[in-house]
Amino acid sequence: MADFYNLKVADIYKETEDTSVVTFHVPEELKESFKFSQGQHLTLKADINDEDVRRSYSLCSSPFDNQWQVAVKQIPGGKFSTFINNKVKSGDVMEVMAPSGNFGVEVKPNASKNYIFFAAGSGITPVLSMIKAHLQAEPHSTCKLFYVNKTAKSIIFKEELEQLRNTYFGRLEIYYFLTKERRDIELFNGRFDDEKMEVLTKTFIDIPDTNEVFLCGPEKMVNYVSEYLVNVGLPKELVHYELFVTGLSEEDIKRAERLAQQNVEGIEVTIVDGGKEFEFTMTKDYDNILDAALGAGADLPFACKGGVCSTCKCEVKHGEVEMKINYALDDKEVSQNLVLSCQAVPITEKVVVDFDV
Repeated sequence: MADFYNLKVADIYKETEDTSVVTFHVPEELKESFKFSQGQHLTLKADINDEDVRRSYSLCSSPFDNQWQVAVKQIPGGKFSTFINNKVKSGDVMEVMAPSGNFGVEVKPNASKNYIFFAAGSGITPVLSMIKAHLQAEPHSTCKLFYVNKTAKSIIFKEELEQLRNTYFGRLEIYYFLTKERRDIELFNGRFDDEKMEVLTKTFIDIPDTNEVFLCGPEKMVNYVSEYLVNVGLPKELVHYELFVTGLSEEDIKRAERLAQQNVEGIEVTIVDGGKEFEFTMTKDYDNILDAALGAGADLPFACKGGVCSTCKCEVKHGEVEMKINYALDDKEVSQNLVLSCQAVPITEKVVVDFDV
């Protein structure tokens, strides 16, 4: 069940011209439910012009700070980001789902790891949470951040990052790359490319001594950097990423078009959620399990409906489905029959999916 809680906005401020940072007050009776791990996100819900709009935003606070904070960057034409940046004020009450997501690794106090982070723009939000958590709770670990932005003024959390570098001097290294401003050192001008990555992997990143790599930002950047690192010897299982999807690939478009022609009318679907079963028959009005279930009256968790956030994740217990696109689940999760219900198109006459995962 999609459980939302009413949380008061304790504070909201402009981190940059187009990014607002929102801090929620979580009362004592909800703190157990709102425990989170670095890299997880909150799903927010609001009625915007009589439309139920939901979006997921990564927590930028550390789980050790007893604080629930997200950063929301204004997206041109974005319904929710516009609402947050222009309408929400301190003292407002918003509907918020408990933290979810699995972008991160366990913090181990006795660990001695070397963490590498690549981020672009607002991709810094989960990365900041991770950096703070690992530096604070793992005194023998180190972090290196390679962070791309358009201009110096657009760098989100620059002041906080600099404070962290001073606090954990020698354990946190930060390298800023700018795409719309020129700097004296050519390496730090522009996006990551083969020339830059060759320098980084020979001078700044010791591949054999790297324990975990996290990437968050546009799909093109994440795919390029992760592939480059694997090609120079980094084991693939050490690479973790979260995408900001900027467009569908030709392969995605063809698959989505093919599945849009799939006849789903009359397919019997059983939803398991909260230990209870909900049954309905799909009609031609919907082409995915989530929308069809919501249309039939089910109350299920969802946010982006774009195959990115994994809020609507479920397990296929019976029958078969095919996803139009998938930017949230890794190969291991897919092998475990996990699917994104917002992208799941049934291809058998009967399907049973379990949201209790």
